Amino acid sequence: MATLIHAIKITGHGIHSGKPVTMVIRPHAHPGIYFRRRDLSMAKIPARYDNVGATHLRNTTVGQIDAGHVQTVEHLMAALFMAGVDRAIIDIDGPETPILDGSAHEFYALIAGAVDAPEFKKMRRIIVRRPVVAYAHEIIRALPLWTRIKIWVMNKIAHRRTDGYVQLLPGDDHTLSVHATLDYPEKIIGRQSYTYTFDMTKRSVNTFLRDIARARTFGKYSEWSYLKKHGMARGANEHNVIALNDTGDGTLNALTWGDEFVRHKIIDAIGDMATAGGFICGRMESYKGSHALNNLVLKKLFSDPVNYDIVDYK
Repeated sequence: MATLIHAIKITGHGIHSGKPVTMVIRPHAHPGIYFRRRDLSMAKIPARYDNVGATHLRNTTVGQIDAGHVQTVEHLMAALFMAGVDRAIIDIDGPETPILDGSAHEFYALIAGAVDAPEFKKMRRIIVRRPVVAYAHEIIRALPLWTRIKIWVMNKIAHRRTDGYVQLLPGDDHTLSVHATLDYPEKIIGRQSYTYTFDMTKRSVNTFLRDIARARTFGKYSEWSYLKKHGMARGANEHNVIALNDTGDGTLNALTWGDEFVRHKIIDAIGDMATAGGFICGRMESYKGSHALNNLVLKKLFSDPVNYDIVDYK
């Protein structure tokens, strides 16, 4: 297990509030990643799957929305995992992490400078033993009727189907392989697939840094005004979000890769899996995946002890 050798300070602004935010990641002796809201007087907030309070803001939020919480933790969690950090206290002076460039790259660059050589083999391994799957319709079915109707109408207009799923399957006991597929009506995205395998080697970390870490979050430019009126995306700009044009056949800012959209989904998946409290080992298949599906599949995994084994470093 590893922590930082010294504290690091990260400043920026929140993608939803647009307000300045300062975050200090500190070494911690005990297992787990925890947040402390310095603007509130409250206990530590565990960054764990069973403490995820909301995913409907297109991000992962730990804690409860109507109480102490921290939004948009997934890019930071992915960077911590890839740097080999599985124990830290993160002091933050607001309700969301800084968005930085909308990817995991800048987080990793800052964190890696405060970490000795990662010892991934000392991480707790959570080995998938039985297949578990989470379906989008399960999440929709749990929503209030009026919300379900609105989703149905929006999907009709956008020609989208709610047939997404995320599943965890047995695989190699020392590897996480993520296969993600997007299928969007917008021409610039269309159907894209990407596979990334992390096997605890420096080579697989370097592959992540070279081919995935810079992939940014994305959204339609036409949605920005609506989101901003509702207190969201006020910190989004052309530097941290890929903006699709209104016709969906292009972007308003340059892409790093043609399939940058699905590569970003790999970051989200790794960040969300890092909330398991250990290194998930197995195969992850994500079709039209989301933060909500990532969280639900973890809850299903841990709902029955026969689904997994835990191997602690001794």
